[in-house]
Amino acid sequence: MALLQRLNRFCGDVAGVVSAFSLFLTVTLLMIGGLALDGSAVMTENVHLQAANDSTAHAALLTRETKSADEAKAKALDVAKANLPHTYYGDVVYLSDVVFGTWDNSTRKFRADPTSSQAVRVQMHRADSSGNSYRTLLLWLTNLWKLDIQTASTYQSYNPMCFNEGFVSDGVVDIQSNNMFGDGFCIHSNTYVSINSNNTFEPGSVVSMPDLRNLQIPSSGLRTNLGLGAALRQGSYNIRVLNRINDIIAKVGDPTSSYYRPYITDPAPVDVAGSKIDATNLPPGHIYNWNCGGGSGTLDGSHGTISNVVIKTSCQVKFSANSAVENAAILTTSTDNKSFNGPSGVALGKNDNCARGGDVQLVSLGGMDFAANLEMYGSQLLGLGQINFAARANGIQGASMVSRTGIDGTSNMHMGICGTGMENNFIAHYFRLVE
Repeated sequence: MALLQRLNRFCGDVAGVVSAFSLFLTVTLLMIGGLALDGSAVMTENVHLQAANDSTAHAALLTRETKSADEAKAKALDVAKANLPHTYYGDVVYLSDVVFGTWDNSTRKFRADPTSSQAVRVQMHRADSSGNSYRTLLLWLTNLWKLDIQTASTYQSYNPMCFNEGFVSDGVVDIQSNNMFGDGFCIHSNTYVSINSNNTFEPGSVVSMPDLRNLQIPSSGLRTNLGLGAALRQGSYNIRVLNRINDIIAKVGDPTSSYYRPYITDPAPVDVAGSKIDATNLPPGHIYNWNCGGGSGTLDGSHGTISNVVIKTSCQVKFSANSAVENAAILTTSTDNKSFNGPSGVALGKNDNCARGGDVQLVSLGGMDFAANLEMYGSQLLGLGQINFAARANGIQGASMVSRTGIDGTSNMHMGICGTGMENNFIAHYFRLVE
């Protein structure tokens, strides 16, 4: 009987229950705090990892533009280690995590292609399998000792519309009157654009500069320039291709370079001399080093089209009147403000209704100056100096002018875009994060 009473008293004794409950409550609160503390820490670590991942992917694609895939992958790992020191983070990315390929903007899908330089996807991870997973601060109370964190970044290379077909300059772009600019054609200045009256800007054309308040037009300019108001955009560009002119001139004859022209069948340079040369001096398929014998020389394409050649020179190059040039790149290290010049009727490129090929690129460390009736068909003028051209220029089938100093066009020009036929432009890609 006494034993039964003792058992009843023991079962009914509540002394110390608060201590037991407090212990249970403490453990519960630690677990809840662990969710908050470790959850916040994991989010912070994920942000750090994602930022480093974005930088790594950008570095990979930037390097891939001019170097091999292996070199680009190695660069990516170097950037990752610089941002996420190995002593703390361990191996967050391996060579196999850097994958080159293509990106489809319409489907928003990445497709792996080890030969491509158009896009890259990089994955980073802090994982138990890599020995660098995140170690929990409190969630170990729930037997959750480690957490894996993984991020991915996809970058795509692209060429802004203005650099495909349009007038682009760090300096002033000055346009006079009675000109027509078709849908998609772009006029951009990193300083300001100056426009006279009676020009037409079709829907889809663009006129841009860093500050639209600097636009120079007559007081009636928005009324007398049809479509100008709708075409205006605010923004600026780092014109990267201008920083590559020396590199383009140096490597255009290198078959391993992206600057190499597809119509060259023999990369061995051929020396040619004379103050005046024409198609008879320039059989197709070759790269010519032209010594004009003085400060300037004449390139005569008026009696026979100059085609399928690369010409490199240090001379000021003057085109004969009504010269025709197709499938050619002509490059000069002359710094003269008329390093390329020509009288009326110079035709650059093949009049082929925007077909691929037939294009011409003029590249110069100086400026260019052309008289009336300049015709451009899928062709590009790229120079550090001023580009000037007179009335009645025709670029309806593809024209790109890029200048460090400025662009000055007069009147009665007709400029539009093809969307094709400009594939051989010398470009420096831009990059954007797409996923």
